[in-house]
Amino acid sequence: MTALLDVRDLRVGFRQDGQVTQAVKGVSFHVERGETVALVGESGSGKSVSALSTVSLLGDSAEVSGSVTYEGQQMIGADEALLRKVRGNDISFIFQEPMTSLNPLHTIEKQLGESLALHQGLAGAAARARILELMEKVGINDAESRLGAYPHQLSGGQRQRVMIAMALANKPDVLIADEPTTALDVTIQAQILDLLKELKDSEGMGLLFITHDLGIVRRIADRVCVMQHGEIVEQGPTTEIFDNPQHPYTIKLLSAEPTGQPDPVPADAPEIVSTEHLKVWFPIQQGLLRRTVGHVKAVNDATISVRAGETLGIVGESGSGKTTMALAIMRLIASEGGITFMDQDVRQWSTRQLRRLRSEMQIVFQDPFGSLSPRMTCFQIISEGLGIHGVDKGTDQRVLVHEVMVEVGLDPGTMDRYPHEFSGGQRQRIAIARAMVLRPKLLVLDEPTSALDMTVQVQIVELLRDLQVKYGLAYLFISHDLKVVRAMSHKVMVMKRGDVVEYGDAADLYERPKSDYTRTLLQAAT
Repeated sequence: MTALLDVRDLRVGFRQDGQVTQAVKGVSFHVERGETVALVGESGSGKSVSALSTVSLLGDSAEVSGSVTYEGQQMIGADEALLRKVRGNDISFIFQEPMTSLNPLHTIEKQLGESLALHQGLAGAAARARILELMEKVGINDAESRLGAYPHQLSGGQRQRVMIAMALANKPDVLIADEPTTALDVTIQAQILDLLKELKDSEGMGLLFITHDLGIVRRIADRVCVMQHGEIVEQGPTTEIFDNPQHPYTIKLLSAEPTGQPDPVPADAPEIVSTEHLKVWFPIQQGLLRRTVGHVKAVNDATISVRAGETLGIVGESGSGKTTMALAIMRLIASEGGITFMDQDVRQWSTRQLRRLRSEMQIVFQDPFGSLSPRMTCFQIISEGLGIHGVDKGTDQRVLVHEVMVEVGLDPGTMDRYPHEFSGGQRQRIAIARAMVLRPKLLVLDEPTSALDMTVQVQIVELLRDLQVKYGLAYLFISHDLKVVRAMSHKVMVMKRGDVVEYGDAADLYERPKSDYTRTLLQAAT
């Protein structure tokens, strides 16, 4: 019996400067109707390239050979008419970042309608009815009021649901989901996974699920294919792969989970930062005179204290106020309430007064590629703060950059390379080095591991813990990954819609959560 999607001896190379780099090397797998197959591996292992090859979505520089059949029809070398019929109709894709996949200039109704018009010839009232049906099916509440919304007006979870609705619009036989939950909160992630499973069962689709998160694989997949360096090194039923892995790389992936706890905070550790009844409210203004008619309560009455060598983990869904609170503490946005940094009340300080403290408080962002200038070398990126703050004027900056690169596990010989020449994990180490070169007292870590592979996550967590012990750093660690937060944090604050739901010792909170919301978050993460 022929598989719904059958990939055999797939090989993909990319031509550049007269040479061909092999990205996929003889990959074979199949997807049956009503089955979920997971492609698992780290960045660069060939997962997405293999998936895009199924309907010839790779660029002109790609050299593809082998066999890819959909219901017995050969896709490699197929004419454009057949490929157009299959793409988005019989085989649909959901991509990782919906904000870049959706057109920011078109409403949700228009974007969903385009696919229906192209493949089914639906328009007008019939198309609108089908769009509403799809939006309700993927769990978008009050669907009719959302038809005129633009992507930026929706939350991350809602945007991902719109992408799923677009993928399902033409009732595909195969749905390929490429890291569809990586950027989502744990509760939204759980909802999306449940939705995909429910839709797969009800529609009888085959689902090819691409991810680096093995927790998701255990939850959703029937079979697993583990990829490394363009090859499938192991494949089989999910329970068999998890219970009895054979290949060393599979064993390494399964054990790649942040574990352990941070070192205890010294009893005499001084307080680095504290807040008292911190409040960040954004006015809602309407009318010609822009009168304030209400407020968005981004942070409401937050009181914290973080000592040297201590980590406060801040968790909650998108929009809960985590990052807003950190930016307010760093005096990057206006706020009310007390903020004390290094025993100094900085609430009323001017920009000029704050400037001398800026080197003492640094931030590392979620997306290392987006936060590093592509026009600057690694050396220029790391040393930029030294020039701005006049740190160690009498010292050769290359010596200081060399030292900090060694400290964060980077080869100093690469300091004249550009960001695109580094892997995701290396770019995040550059971002950490840029902050650490100034020897700060407080480091805000805003989702620093969410865009990284599991094995790289473990390395970054260990690096951050080592640096904390060595320099007595105070961390504000913002994340939706509760396993990483547990491995990093001494104390945890749980936020929901601007309110502090729970705050206390990390071990106590994880073992004995007091609020229903905290219990929901912990349950969604397991």
